Amino acid sequence: MSPQRLETLPGYELVRQGLEDLARGETDSLAALLVAIGAPRLRAIGLALPSGLTADPEHRLYDRLSEEDADAAHGRYNALVRRLVSFERAAEHAKSR
Repeated sequence: MSPQRLETLPGYELVRQGLEDLARGETDSLAALLVAIGAPRLRAIGLALPSGLTADPEHRLYDRLSEEDADAAHGRYNALVRRLVSFERAAEHAKSR
């Protein structure tokens, strides 16, 4: 799938940031952790992800969000994961066309 096509999908900005962070070796950024959560589906749609992603990225992402604002962590976590799933679904749909 072409990068131009990906850019139009919801959530692309988070996935792009996560991929850029991972390319720089920043495996613990919020965006990199989100990409690690979605790694199986992201690889299936053709995105190249490095090996050795953070173990248990779901818990690490929640921990990071809790460190920033414990009261808002749950809502922010769910919003980020929903955004990731929106991107994955849109990319899978676009790939099948």
